[in-house]
Amino acid sequence: MMIIRRSDTLGTAHSGGQLLRCHFAFSDYQEAEHTHEGCLQAVNIGTMLPNGCYQIGPEAAVDILTWVRSGIVTTTMDHFQSEDIGAGGLHLISSGTGCRTLHWKAGGEGVSFIQFWILPDIEGTTPMQESRPQSSEDKSRGFQIIASGFPEDDPEEQENEEDNAPITLNARARLLQAALPAQEGAAYCTTPGRDLYMLVVSGSIRIGEETLFAGDAAAFEGITDLTVIANQHSELLLADVAADRPAKH
Repeated sequence: MMIIRRSDTLGTAHSGGQLLRCHFAFSDYQEAEHTHEGCLQAVNIGTMLPNGCYQIGPEAAVDILTWVRSGIVTTTMDHFQSEDIGAGGLHLISSGTGCRTLHWKAGGEGVSFIQFWILPDIEGTTPMQESRPQSSEDKSRGFQIIASGFPEDDPEEQENEEDNAPITLNARARLLQAALPAQEGAAYCTTPGRDLYMLVVSGSIRIGEETLFAGDAAAFEGITDLTVIANQHSELLLADVAADRPAKH
């Protein structure tokens, strides 16, 4: 089953001094029909003015992936050095047993970003961060894995491992990116018991008879094979998560 979420139906949340557009319930945006997609807890879109700040906390037991669409963002968390993430880069904060403060600051030209909050499979992990700059391969072919909790996705045998290895998640989940020229397609195959959530960052695509435009998203439940065709040059982000949320102990 495919469920389309049009961009003009997204919620709005006030969080950490910023205004976010939210695909699921978050902060002061609450909607019973849009609470989460499997272990995908949140998908938030934010834009910060030059030198603007977004600060939240405390947070625990969640992997927060920040993908930078444009600009530069400096990320800061407890007891870790700050990191600068540029356009196309990805940053992970794995809050584990808990972080008191999570902080993102825009550079001098402002920043546009998309965050994916994913529930981990493992409890009691030590908080950590990891970053991945944009790789030349990210825009060269179909869906590219940029974050994963599956050991088999770690390209240990590749010569350029440091350049394109996915960020390591604490959940058996993936975040993928695709940049498609007009009239070209991309396919992705997953396993039963998974939910997919795809966001059209830019451009326009079609899936069967349905067309999605920039800002639109689609959830796929009970579907293992996905094929998309770009109507124009398009950029996509795709989350593959467990359909069942982890039990709380």
